[in-house]
Amino acid sequence: MMQKRYKKRTSLLILCMVFTMTFFITGCQKQAGDEVAKPAEQAGTVQSDGGVLGEGSKEFAFSVMDQDGNETKFEIHTDKGTVGEALTEVGLIAGEESEYGLYVKTVNGITADYDTDGKYWAFYINDEYAQTGVDATEIKEGEGYSFRME
Repeated sequence: MMQKRYKKRTSLLILCMVFTMTFFITGCQKQAGDEVAKPAEQAGTVQSDGGVLGEGSKEFAFSVMDQDGNETKFEIHTDKGTVGEALTEVGLIAGEESEYGLYVKTVNGITADYDTDGKYWAFYINDEYAQTGVDATEIKEGEGYSFRME
């Protein structure tokens, strides 16, 4: 009789341990397709036209052109070194880190993902297609930067 109770308690304890371990293991794993966490989780918020965003000694013009050709212009103020850092800081861009740098998927709350919809955000410097990524482009006085959905 004593052995039966002991086996029952042991079985229940083992079952509880297995359940607990399964819960922790599945809850802590990174799922395929998870985006790299960015400080700019506010990138889902659409900013209005003509906004002045950020604080700092450097400033630059930035615009966003959506798939319908609507343009939204901003004046960005920052102390960051690159355009990508500044735009991430004020919450205008978000994406995934890749071997080539930041793959921008969301700009001013609008998401474009080439893998799912065939569209992407193209980065421009002074209305010319950029030869560097946004996170590798140093802020230069007098230059304007933009993202256009293509």
